[in-house]
Amino acid sequence: MRAVYLEDINKPFTIIDTAKPTAGPGEVVVQVKAAALNRRDVWIQKGRYFIKKYPAILGSDCAGVVAELGEGVDKMWQGQEVFVDPATDWGDNPRAHSEKFRILGMPENGAFAEYVKVPAANLYQKPLHLSFEEAAALPLAGVTAYRALFTKCQLQPGERVLVTGAGGGVALLAIQFALAAGAQVWVTSGAEEKIGLAKDLGAAGGINYKTENWGKLLKEQTGGFDVLIDSAAGEGFVQLVKLARPGGRIGIYGGTTGLIGQLNPAELFWKQLSIFGSTMGTAQDFADMVKFVEEKEIRPVVDIVYPLEKVEEAMRYIEAGKQFGKIVLQVG
Repeated sequence: MRAVYLEDINKPFTIIDTAKPTAGPGEVVVQVKAAALNRRDVWIQKGRYFIKKYPAILGSDCAGVVAELGEGVDKMWQGQEVFVDPATDWGDNPRAHSEKFRILGMPENGAFAEYVKVPAANLYQKPLHLSFEEAAALPLAGVTAYRALFTKCQLQPGERVLVTGAGGGVALLAIQFALAAGAQVWVTSGAEEKIGLAKDLGAAGGINYKTENWGKLLKEQTGGFDVLIDSAAGEGFVQLVKLARPGGRIGIYGGTTGLIGQLNPAELFWKQLSIFGSTMGTAQDFADMVKFVEEKEIRPVVDIVYPLEKVEEAMRYIEAGKQFGKIVLQVG
């Protein structure tokens, strides 16, 4: 099979011919039709991921057709159109994952290949309303957004939500999920075009975080927010605390702008705020997310589809932060 090969840290991705995987007991081999990129893949390429095992075949998100069944796997899966929960070994504590927790694509070989081996327990039938590219865009971003919004922040209909960094895959699904749940959604972005595109999805408004005193201006416009979903951290997080209404909940799943600045503790305790760290989700979170997507017929936003051979170009595109939605590789 053809696969995307990463020889070592800071090396470019190349296409190689390698052996097709074989399904073991309880496993299946999926013929990959589409695979989505994540910023995680960029971090691994640069050696900034907490696991370092090279050479590697990356890729956490995929959709395709079940091509081979291992011993003990229900025959109903043969030939089914599926997508894959990329997480394994969460553990018994639903509040936090175990030390054995793993995500497809490091250290195990991932989905940037014509075939990938996964546990049968991680298979889900592809929702009928989604293309392979849309289904591939859903897993990692979808479960991260769902857990932050619903499991952690307990979003309720009618609440006002702020999602930072409109344009990223998780942020856009958080916007779509919150809207589908009956919330009013506002966004931040460093690009006016992305704010406009978020409004096209249904967001009530947004603000450019490069604007001077953006937090104060947004507070004047909205009166504050019940739930705030953030991937940036950094100095801007101070503004999120100020923007939170009494009893507000802040869910943070990333830290692209670095360490959080100085917070006024009085704003935290006097407003009774809750700050939740969140990443990925349990198998139950994933199943609940899939059910929600099917019921609401939500379609993940796909920005651009690259052929497998242009994976290095796709990586540089996501690294530059140009995207509005997920970047997907067409494999089969």
